[in-house]
Amino acid sequence: MSASSSASAVFAEEKKVDTPGTDDHKDEKEKIKDAWRQAQKQLKSDLITDDSTLDWTVKTDDHEPSQQPLRLVGGVDLSFVGEGCEEACAALVVCEFPSMKVVYEAMKMVTLTEPYISGFLAFREVEFLQDLIEELKLHKPELLPQVVLADGNGVLHHEGFGLACHLGVLSSLPTIGIGKTLLLVDGLDAHVVDAECSQALHKAGDVYELKGASGAIWGAALRSSKKSINPIFVSVGHRLSLPTAINVTVQCCQYRIPEPIRQADLRSREYIRQWKAKHQKPSAS
Repeated sequence: MSASSSASAVFAEEKKVDTPGTDDHKDEKEKIKDAWRQAQKQLKSDLITDDSTLDWTVKTDDHEPSQQPLRLVGGVDLSFVGEGCEEACAALVVCEFPSMKVVYEAMKMVTLTEPYISGFLAFREVEFLQDLIEELKLHKPELLPQVVLADGNGVLHHEGFGLACHLGVLSSLPTIGIGKTLLLVDGLDAHVVDAECSQALHKAGDVYELKGASGAIWGAALRSSKKSINPIFVSVGHRLSLPTAINVTVQCCQYRIPEPIRQADLRSREYIRQWKAKHQKPSAS
């Protein structure tokens, strides 16, 4: 069984777990967390955080004969219909690299059924994003992205396994985590990081490494565009290194948010507007 098949089997098995009932010692949420934590641990065993399996390069010349230039970059996002609503639009966009021209888009309305539990966002969202990738593999494999940017963290996560890692392991695709706000792990302090970023991030492409109290590098704060003062937070998802993740992200940014994710967000919100217009009942006159 391949690594991706094994990972999918683990995730599918966890989806079979029924909502736990009353327990004298554990409440419902704790039982769900325990099951998800075990699944997360198993999936994490397949995580790759270096460039050893990449068959592409962001360089356009002097690349290894075994590597081809990067030409297709994907972005995934999930937009909710409204505050507190469980209905959402899952979106996958594929852009040409480095022009960022959109060459593929797919949107699907979904209903989230799993509870929100901090640290386990992927268990609510990842199956819908994975479905879109699988549909692309089946119907237009020539447009399958060589790397996917996710609106969510990678290893910059309390368990070192955020949404971007989860999606990468399930799909076997290289992934990059993009956070809009800093997740505080391993002693990272928001005030300290903010002060350091003010000193270090002067122009587009400048980075500040996020080094935790343990000495581990969790990711990097990136000034993604000239006009954007607030950084984004880049972390490894799967099958690439942090320098490669940063390099790809920088070249995908025309605004603060990398274009594949930005386009997925814009198009999913437009899809929701059209969906609402079609499905919501007109108000009584």
